Amino acid sequence: MKAIQINKFGGPDVMEYLDLPDPELKSGEDLIKVTAIGINYADTHQSENSYLSKQELPLVPGIEVVGTTAEGRRVLAPVGAGGYAQLAAVNPRAMIEIPVGVTDQQALCMLVQGSTAWHILKTVGHVKTGETVVIHAAAGGVGTIAIQLAKLWGAKVIAVSSSPEKAALTKELGADVTIDAGVIDLAAAMLAANEEKKVDLILEMVGGKTFDASLEVLAPFGRLITYGMASRTPPSSINPALLMGGSKTITGFWLSHCFGKRELMNDVIAELFQLVVDGKLRPIIGATFPLSKAADAHRAMLARQTIGKIALDPAS
Repeated sequence: MKAIQINKFGGPDVMEYLDLPDPELKSGEDLIKVTAIGINYADTHQSENSYLSKQELPLVPGIEVVGTTAEGRRVLAPVGAGGYAQLAAVNPRAMIEIPVGVTDQQALCMLVQGSTAWHILKTVGHVKTGETVVIHAAAGGVGTIAIQLAKLWGAKVIAVSSSPEKAALTKELGADVTIDAGVIDLAAAMLAANEEKKVDLILEMVGGKTFDASLEVLAPFGRLITYGMASRTPPSSINPALLMGGSKTITGFWLSHCFGKRELMNDVIAELFQLVVDGKLRPIIGATFPLSKAADAHRAMLARQTIGKIALDPAS
């Protein structure tokens, strides 16, 4: 089979397109023929070994695929690693049936990005009708879905993105106000977007100064959900007295803690699939790269040149 393998940790250049043996199946696993591969920002951390979980070499990166089983079922499936390949070993209990009316690439939008958006808004964000939600990286895979879910659930959405084209997309998806991520005073811009009032819920995955500005504008009883650090720059140290004095909450979220729990993964994704079938949720497919060009896909993502979901085509 064709696959991407990493034999030393580093940036996109360490990824090699190779002929590799078919995956060895562990007890209970099934082999699926991969028809679409999802790229996630976490994959760029995998290749650097800067992810929350330690990686081992040699490594075939990638944590999500769509494929067909030997019986012809079309499924969405998580993999611990090994996703950037034409075949994948998958635990059948982790497979999620894809309904008629949802394409392979639309399905890819839901395993990591869709479920993350759902959980950071609802499970840990506790979003309520009438609240204001700031969404950073709003034109990305999580952001484009979070905008739509937040509006479905009655929130006002302030979308932060890095270009006029991305801002236009967020408005098209329902954002009430947009902010340029490169503005000099981000805290002031967020307050201005909310009529000088502090905000209730902030979805943050950039880190550094973006996190700091977000905490500054959080309202009493507001929630800041951190689920990534794309800038690779940690925020300033936090004095617990600041949280107490402002009645502010910071919550971290890592989707790995949902894997293996039907009510947190399968049921959530089934709900998201139904929203797609009903026309209430529009997955954004930003680009599809050949598997052989996975390094180019990573470069584009790291340069913030992408929108929505980025996928790989295993056929080329």
